[in-house]
Amino acid sequence: MKKKIVTLLAVCVVMMFTGGAIAGAVDSLRLGQDLQDMSKEPAKKKQMVVEGGIERSYAIQPPVIPHSIDKDKINLKGNTCMNCHSEKTYEKKKAPKAGDTHYVNRDGKVTETVASRRYFCDQCHAPQVNAEPLVENTFQGAK
Repeated sequence: MKKKIVTLLAVCVVMMFTGGAIAGAVDSLRLGQDLQDMSKEPAKKKQMVVEGGIERSYAIQPPVIPHSIDKDKINLKGNTCMNCHSEKTYEKKKAPKAGDTHYVNRDGKVTETVASRRYFCDQCHAPQVNAEPLVENTFQGAK
């Protein structure tokens, strides 16, 4: 029994020292910055503005946002997306209307305003930036 405990302790000590050496050699997306250091804030990218929208990659993809949303606010007090994309304003603003499914609550009832489960637009719809991908992507959407 004593021999097993000594062997186990020896294995633990060896693992501690080799584990530390391996962790020091890890290269990551942090570009050589020590893993224990606070990460640096990435440079802010300018959001793309694309007239006419951006083509979807697959059939049921939520449309991406083809304009800047830096000044837009979505919180419990209001949703500035609806200033242009609501049923009442989309024609005047020449913007796409929020889909009919956005006005259906979780009980299946149609509501006058955007349903709470679809209220936070940027959970599904994302603005685009011109940025180099972090990893190679060869995805081809089905047409």
